[in-house]
Amino acid sequence: CLTFQLACCCGTAACSLCCKCCPKIKQSTSTRFMYALYFILVTIICCVMMSTTVANEMKTHIPFYKQMCKGIQAGEMCEKLVGYSAVYKVCFGMACFFFLFFLFTIKINNSKSCRAYIHNGFWLIKLIVLAAMCSGAFFIPDQDTFLNAWRYVGATGGFLFIAIQLILLVEFAHKWNKNWTAGANHKQVWNGLLALVTLILYSIAVAALVLMALFYTRSEGCMYNKVLIGVNGGLCLFVSLVAISPCVQNRQPHSGLLQSGVISCYVMYLTFSALSSKPPETILDENNQNITICVPEFSQGLHRDENLVTGLGTTILFGCILYSCLTSTTRASSEALRGIYATAETEVARCCFCCVPDGDAEAEEHVEERGGQTVVYDEKKGTVYSYAYFHFVFFLASLYVMMTVTHWFHYESAQIEKFFTGTWSIFWIKMVSCWVCVCLYLWTLVAPLCCPTREFSV
Repeated sequence: CLTFQLACCCGTAACSLCCKCCPKIKQSTSTRFMYALYFILVTIICCVMMSTTVANEMKTHIPFYKQMCKGIQAGEMCEKLVGYSAVYKVCFGMACFFFLFFLFTIKINNSKSCRAYIHNGFWLIKLIVLAAMCSGAFFIPDQDTFLNAWRYVGATGGFLFIAIQLILLVEFAHKWNKNWTAGANHKQVWNGLLALVTLILYSIAVAALVLMALFYTRSEGCMYNKVLIGVNGGLCLFVSLVAISPCVQNRQPHSGLLQSGVISCYVMYLTFSALSSKPPETILDENNQNITICVPEFSQGLHRDENLVTGLGTTILFGCILYSCLTSTTRASSEALRGIYATAETEVARCCFCCVPDGDAEAEEHVEERGGQTVVYDEKKGTVYSYAYFHFVFFLASLYVMMTVTHWFHYESAQIEKFFTGTWSIFWIKMVSCWVCVCLYLWTLVAPLCCPTREFSV
């Protein structure tokens, strides 16, 4: 009897036995929430491992700290549990965890299968497995060879994660315009909304360009900033003109300024983020003192409180990573990466076009209360998202977190307290991401012209 009760706590009942006051939740949502919780937990551990402040506080306030470190064979002062090598090992365990589940859940279309039950439950056992995999990475022989090889795997996976997000951003822009254009054929109010949103997007992009020119350049010096701001601004203008050119309009009537406005705003955001991540430039003033140039004066004051900036900035960054993971693992997103899109005839214009309309969701067909939170079983007829793709995206996100926390290719001097001090590797990664985003969008515009015999659908 005790074994049966323990199995229940480790199975799908663990999600439903929550506090009675918790709101109703779908089974598919609760499953993704639990995996996201595991991801957040390991990410926090990685941030702690990269913090010299936390390490010093532990040495000062934990009694018998030195003896404890020797007891767990982590070095005299637990030096094996801090720094970039420790983060690499922990993220190796998390990446292996999600990759194994990716292989395990390939071609699951029925939520009633044995593999689907394992995916949707057994949370305590999975947590133990995840902890064991993260801990086991510290016992891998020949650590130097492992770290060198894993660094290249992490960089490849991190770049692939960025590429997926850029592809889905371009797909999002096309889907938005396509959905609202479908509504404009029936009601003129959608034309007004299209014009209003397009105007707002371009106003934001132009304002961002002007502000960056004011605060990140000066009459002397700042050549990098001047060139990059000018180039990226010119690219935004170029793709906007291409989007409304007659040759593109003939092949793609749905192409318009809304998509290029979304891309322009994102390009300006990446440009700003890249300029903020660039190492500061210093010159000698008339008093022979070093002064920082090419950055806003008010930002120098903000960076004085390093703990506040690091904590807030890290939280926002990894919140964005988690949001990207969850929004990019829907069935629509996974199908978009394979070139499968909804036809124009099935488009129903709505303001929140990313959400599934109420008529399409059949989640209310089976609701249960098991002494706690109400769980809606929305996968009775089949899975509502791709399990394998879900785990693969979190596998890539694990690698992206590993590279981001360790400052990509400046890992030896990486510290979480210096997360926003700026490095050239982060600067160029963001800048190249900006250009790749423009190239992806430009390809969706010119591909039908280059390959007129093929059918393109966006």
